[in-house]
Amino acid sequence: MHTEKIGSHPVKDIVLTSYEWDRDQLEKIIEELESILLEMVKLETSFNEFLEKIHPTYRDSAINFLHYLALRQKDIRELQENLAHLGISSLGRAESHVMDNISSILKILYYLNGRHGRSPMISKNLIKYEDGKRLLEHHTNGLIGDRTAKRDTRIMVTMPSEAANDYRLVRDLLASGMDCMRINCAYDDVDAWARMISSLRRAERELKKTCRVSMDLAGHKLRTGPVEPAPAVIRWSPRQDGYGRVMAPARIWLTPMEYCAQAPTDTDASLPVPVKWLSGINIGDVVKFNDTRDRSRRLKIADSFEECKLAECYKSAYVIENTVMHHYVSGDEDSEPIDAQVGKLPENERYIVLKKGETLIMTEDRTPGTAAVRDEAGNVVIPATIGVTMPEIFSRVKPGERVWIDDGKIGGIIRHVNKNHMHVEITHARPRGEKLRGSKGINLPDSRLDLPPLTKKDVEDLAFISHNADIVGFSFVNSASGVYELQSRLKELGGDNLGILLKIETVSAFEHLPELLLAAMRSPGAGVMIARGDLAVECGYERMAEVQEEILWFCEAAHMPVVWATQVLEKLAKKGMPSRAEITDAAMGVRAECVMLNKGAYIVEAARTLDDILMRMQVHQKKKRSMLRKLDLAKRFKVLKENVEKPDRN
Repeated sequence: MHTEKIGSHPVKDIVLTSYEWDRDQLEKIIEELESILLEMVKLETSFNEFLEKIHPTYRDSAINFLHYLALRQKDIRELQENLAHLGISSLGRAESHVMDNISSILKILYYLNGRHGRSPMISKNLIKYEDGKRLLEHHTNGLIGDRTAKRDTRIMVTMPSEAANDYRLVRDLLASGMDCMRINCAYDDVDAWARMISSLRRAERELKKTCRVSMDLAGHKLRTGPVEPAPAVIRWSPRQDGYGRVMAPARIWLTPMEYCAQAPTDTDASLPVPVKWLSGINIGDVVKFNDTRDRSRRLKIADSFEECKLAECYKSAYVIENTVMHHYVSGDEDSEPIDAQVGKLPENERYIVLKKGETLIMTEDRTPGTAAVRDEAGNVVIPATIGVTMPEIFSRVKPGERVWIDDGKIGGIIRHVNKNHMHVEITHARPRGEKLRGSKGINLPDSRLDLPPLTKKDVEDLAFISHNADIVGFSFVNSASGVYELQSRLKELGGDNLGILLKIETVSAFEHLPELLLAAMRSPGAGVMIARGDLAVECGYERMAEVQEEILWFCEAAHMPVVWATQVLEKLAKKGMPSRAEITDAAMGVRAECVMLNKGAYIVEAARTLDDILMRMQVHQKKKRSMLRKLDLAKRFKVLKENVEKPDRN
């Protein structure tokens, strides 16, 4: 070892140090890397026959993916450390060109160890760094559409039911950055889907933009059945201050029961009444009635909107169907009133409260679910019950297996099961209890349900999808055979040109990811959606970050586009105000090729915000590589350097 002075510094000299390489260590690293290359070639060779069935556009990617699988079958953390100590690539960014990366490292090591001119043994199908980038971009363009002029990561937006009849909504979404329209076939129907797509095509022509259509099969979505509805009661209260003093009256909308006009957003309640009776009411008139508690209440008509009236009430009230309303003309309460009855009221949403330690009976009975019956001390006498949408699960689940309901809000363990019901002990709920409503998702992460890959509805919906969509989203996929069946159905329907989007939302799908990716590569276009909602419930929230990373690694090795989905900017989309955490989460979506937004009242604003976030982040991040653009903070340091060298001594 020797040192050489290369300059001077106010504090001390800087020296350059040269090292003699440890040839034994270099040889050990070389042998390990050569062994990995050999395993890659062996795995590729063993799949030669299968590779012939891969679509030509994906064949090179399938080979690189096999190479990556061979690499990840070993624990190479010590090897990575040794390479890092040598100042050489530690394989941390090798996914898209794994054999080329190892080959390049070996060439450097051969040179350092005096083995000049030697070349590593590699496959004839070598995917280089440039090839990996090109293939991923090509596959992304083919599946989700070309990138925009300003943004690399695409935006997918789930259509709400209103989009079927609201052209302006669809147009605004396209103008705000939507690159792919997502239609969930679990909702609406063929006519509504057709109107959504028709509006999109019209908006494309007007805005001179293009947008793909992805349609998700409903799949085997296990949900809770309906809950017994609560009584149809309308309740209101005046606005009060902290001392209980009335600050403003409640505002009551009186609408003709024959057609029920939409109430203004600032009203507290809406009552349907006969149009003939309502037409005789004017501003200043009084309406009196007795509520469900037999308390006399008084409404004062404050405004008129053609046949609809707006009344004010300074006391709380509970009103049911057939409540008799007494109209006093000009507010003369001593005159003879004109009477009418309140029309049919909408049933209130009911829910079941479940607490930790209690039992929930899940049954095949389609009658509405009921809350637990409790004694005076609050102890459960008769457990709560609720139906399920797939009663066939009772023959497939076992005691001791876990049950998660409503995106993991409620958790339990199956304690008893027979052919038509099962008893679930609630093990996960907040101390005050959780509200269980109808049509909430149920996850059974420990159970092997062995259900057919496509439901009858899925097969029926494919007839429309194959001729109207660009992508078919495969919900709850968990086996290669299921992918083959979908591909076969599409071919029969003339839709074999469609791309397939594998929705990874179960532990089973994650565990079979390599087979699923290779099976999907038989199609001309393929991608993966990380459905983080169901997946987090199935694998556990503490594992979600790890699972998410692994999916991104595997897909990059397969040059397969990824859709980052579930709860992206959810609070912004639904309530108009994002949380700090979801802004950070959305920013991390730039590591995927597409980010999905779900529906909400503020979805257009959410799309605009996501468009801005992704454009800002792409200069900092590309996949899992940090992009080292010039930073203003570093530039400022040059200006402030004088303060470091000459600190204020006063």
